[in-house]
Amino acid sequence: MLLTCAAAGGVSAAPVRLTVASYPDLDQALKLALPAFARRHPGVEVNVVTLSHKDHHTAMTTALAAGAALPDLIALDMDFMGKFVDSAGLEDLSRPPYLARSQESRFPRYAWQAAVNRRGELKALPVDTGPGALFYRHDLLARAGLQEADLTRSWTGFVDAGRALKAKTGAYLVAHAQDLKDIRIRAGLADGEGVFFDRQGRTQVQTERFRRAFELALRARDGGIDAGVRAWSNEWSEGFRRGAIATQMMGCWLGGHLKRWIAPGTAGLWRSAPLPEGVAAAWGGSFYAIPVHSRQKALAWELLQLLALDRDQQVAAFRALDAFPVLLSAQEDGFLSEPIDFLGGQPARLQWRDAARRTPALAIDRYDPVADEVVRTELDLVLLRRKRIDQALADARATIERRVRRRA
Repeated sequence: MLLTCAAAGGVSAAPVRLTVASYPDLDQALKLALPAFARRHPGVEVNVVTLSHKDHHTAMTTALAAGAALPDLIALDMDFMGKFVDSAGLEDLSRPPYLARSQESRFPRYAWQAAVNRRGELKALPVDTGPGALFYRHDLLARAGLQEADLTRSWTGFVDAGRALKAKTGAYLVAHAQDLKDIRIRAGLADGEGVFFDRQGRTQVQTERFRRAFELALRARDGGIDAGVRAWSNEWSEGFRRGAIATQMMGCWLGGHLKRWIAPGTAGLWRSAPLPEGVAAAWGGSFYAIPVHSRQKALAWELLQLLALDRDQQVAAFRALDAFPVLLSAQEDGFLSEPIDFLGGQPARLQWRDAARRTPALAIDRYDPVADEVVRTELDLVLLRRKRIDQALADARATIERRVRRRA
């Protein structure tokens, strides 16, 4: 018995383990923060579980529904916040011991509001953001005798420029006409308004805003300015590498993707511009949330504060990974004024900061993904089968309302 007790006394205590579930490339920003976290909490072992973007969010949806197999900290993408923001399985960070509401003024309105549900509960904190930009091939525009203003002044001018570009260079102006619809349906929205639903949850797809978006997409298709390829497909990437697609409207992080793996051979040929007609929109953005069933809530909160509230940490992730910082103070760093070689020396980060500060705080609805899928299907019918726009929007509204009733 004495030998057994002595042996037991010599065994060191098991390390405290903190599990974080994330996805590429957000997990790389997390790993950049781990040395600083280790200095504050020596002996704490951080286990990072990374799945693909889609698989991660599917796994977290299942785990939260079951209340089991949950990590201590969950990464969430802006595109999925409508689904997660109402989850009873996530901590309300506005309540003790977190009291994070006091940090609201440190963030852009739209990034903060995306984590707040209709009950006023704060379900996550943002750690980076994706202000929208129009990336374009400067060399192709020059060959066609076009200027940046021809793309940004108006949507009509944008389509006309696309026709001239195609005629003189053979390049398509955009990858897919759907991309134009995605921007146009966000034009003119103010704080508190939703893209697909109003404040009372009523569908907004049968409105003038969506009609104009569908008309714009159809003009682009009829004008022969879109390649008809979907984002992230092999054809999409190859179009950028070969100079067959001249522009892409997306989050500012696209510049980093173009540089690192999509089209590194095109360095110096790209530029960034504001979205046409001054539209301000965000593509994505990353958040972290703490599950109610986390076993290490205090440590999870410590790590979340490092990721979301530490200016130096966000600037470091920006420099290393092109993860645009969400903290307003981090957006004042001198790094934003530095020229970007891949964009021909353009200091485009200042433009992206302006876009981030103009982007309205739109209301996110849990059924936004449903509505987005239905609208995309109906626009495809307009583009491919010449379905009347009025009928497509009426059918979209009916389908959305039917699906929402089923899930309610």
